[in-house]
Amino acid sequence: MRYGRRSFILSFITAPIALYIVFVISPYVQAFYMALTDWQGYSPSMNFVGAANFTRLSHDSMFWLALRHNLYLVIAITATVVALALFFASMMNFGGSGAGHGGRSAIRGVRGSRFYQIVYFFPSVLSVTVVAVMWQFIYDPKNGLLNGFLSAIGLDSLQEVWLGDHNTALWAIAVVAIWGSVGFYVVLFTASMGSIPHELYEAALLDGATRLQTFWRLTVPLIWDSIQVAIIYLIIGALDTFALVQVMSIGPGGPDNSTQVIALYLFNNAFSYSKFGYASAIGVTMFVMTLLCTVVALRFSRRDRVEY
Repeated sequence: MRYGRRSFILSFITAPIALYIVFVISPYVQAFYMALTDWQGYSPSMNFVGAANFTRLSHDSMFWLALRHNLYLVIAITATVVALALFFASMMNFGGSGAGHGGRSAIRGVRGSRFYQIVYFFPSVLSVTVVAVMWQFIYDPKNGLLNGFLSAIGLDSLQEVWLGDHNTALWAIAVVAIWGSVGFYVVLFTASMGSIPHELYEAALLDGATRLQTFWRLTVPLIWDSIQVAIIYLIIGALDTFALVQVMSIGPGGPDNSTQVIALYLFNNAFSYSKFGYASAIGVTMFVMTLLCTVVALRFSRRDRVEY
């Protein structure tokens, strides 16, 4: 009976494991090998060059510029998305007032919270390309919604060529990334907060805790696992910023390489300059950096688990 059950389980997992090895593990292994060659992508020859690509990469000023931009995005996107998602989720779970007694006003969401969840999550279901094109129209310096709004409220001095100015282009794209990401994490945090027993909040309110104290000392510790997951996902996503930059930026990557990021630099080396060996070295470096950032984030966000 035990043998039959084992065969039954193996019959289900063998095919998925084989597909994962062929389409996920195998490309990673090939990329590591190609990073040690001078392969041009379209030629049968692939000469082994050892660590030459990585040595060249360490002296590549464009790579370091792209890395700096990625780090800016990691900090800005991660911090802003987590902060906004926590705020919106807490409002939808505990931001209501004026109902009940014994402190129950703090354990109601704002009116229409279900509708707000749909509104916040809507950008997450849109294609990245659709979002990028839509925001290109919003940022249009002549007929765009943003500059039109600033003009309508008398703030013409704040109008900018948002995607055409090297001082604002990267941050304009970061705003779009934040706008598109917040909704997913609002839903994640809302679900986590919804599982917290209301009796804990009632007890805190009876002890005289304010809403801010309740949020920091009760809500955040109890949903810390979800916050940690969000931080990891956001770091990985910010390091892999490509589609928005590819569609929205001038060049892409401009103006003056002000929006150059590692994924775009990898893409250009591979498909524009046919330097697949060098692009693979960039990809391997990016892979290692992502692992390191994830480990660091896990290390510094680790804390004792709070159970209820």
